[in-house]
Amino acid sequence: MKKQSPLKRIIAIRGMGGALTAFAGLIIIYIAFGIINPAVFSGQNVMNLLRSMSKYLIIGIGQSYVLITGNIDLSIGSVVGMSAMIAATLMTMGVNPVVAILITFVCCMIIGVLNGILVGKWKLPPFIATLGTMFVARGVAYMVNGNRNTDAIASGVGKDAGETFQNVFYYGKTLGVYNTFWIAIIIFIVFFFLLSKTRTGRHIYAIGSNVDAAKLSGVSVVKTTTKTYLVSAFCSFVVGLILCGQAGMGNMEAGNMYEMYAVAAGVIGGISPLGGTGLLLGTLAGASVWQTLENGLNMIGAQVGIQRLVIGIIVVFAVLLDVVVRNGVFKKKPAKN
Repeated sequence: MKKQSPLKRIIAIRGMGGALTAFAGLIIIYIAFGIINPAVFSGQNVMNLLRSMSKYLIIGIGQSYVLITGNIDLSIGSVVGMSAMIAATLMTMGVNPVVAILITFVCCMIIGVLNGILVGKWKLPPFIATLGTMFVARGVAYMVNGNRNTDAIASGVGKDAGETFQNVFYYGKTLGVYNTFWIAIIIFIVFFFLLSKTRTGRHIYAIGSNVDAAKLSGVSVVKTTTKTYLVSAFCSFVVGLILCGQAGMGNMEAGNMYEMYAVAAGVIGGISPLGGTGLLLGTLAGASVWQTLENGLNMIGAQVGIQRLVIGIIVVFAVLLDVVVRNGVFKKKPAKN
């Protein structure tokens, strides 16, 4: 029996095909936009592209964890808004930014636990369960500051502390690259390792592939499902802080539609919404494709409607391709005798 070449072994990894396809698409799209408008290749545009892509990558990681189990998290965008509003409101009240961040973290994790219990233990359909927590989190975002956006965070913690917070999460640079990008890369590395190299990661894939078989193998469906929703809530919490840093205040509508952006980042990169398949490497590619499309279409003057249309078609095509591949359409049929 011949040994497979290293390249074939890499391609054979479950979900690698979707990731490599997304990366190939990214290169083609980026070069095409650059030819139309050379400003796409400018250093400042690349830096802005990396910073904007980072938000989609982070929420895409959270949604990907959930999607691989065969579930979905519709509360992501609202948790992003809740995170931004709680952190900003506390800071405008004079609370130290570190303390405000910790309190915000706890609040977001509560939503994650609630999602895990509703879906994993009480067996509510994930669409319904997270639709409910989506409204709960958005309601908290509205109520936390009396149904209005916050003042500038610097008004409570002072100019220096406010600027430090904004620099850490959005405007500051390290090694010439915006900190937002480095935050996203750290989160990507940590959760890539957890998903691909740990027992919890294997359990997540097992549940998505066949939940009954996973139970028989001793996998705790409730605990594992809750862990994925905690990852999703954590990623939403971080993106909320980034949006708060970007605006320098809390916006009640922050994170609106981000749950859909998270799904798009995952499925474009080969994360199967049917569960059991996909790599976070694909999510990185998907988030890059999404932001490159958005940036490129904007750079060439395309209307917002056209931007949404193009991205929507790509998302539908990616899911359709996954369904077709799963149904074995591309597999060779056995020869008839």
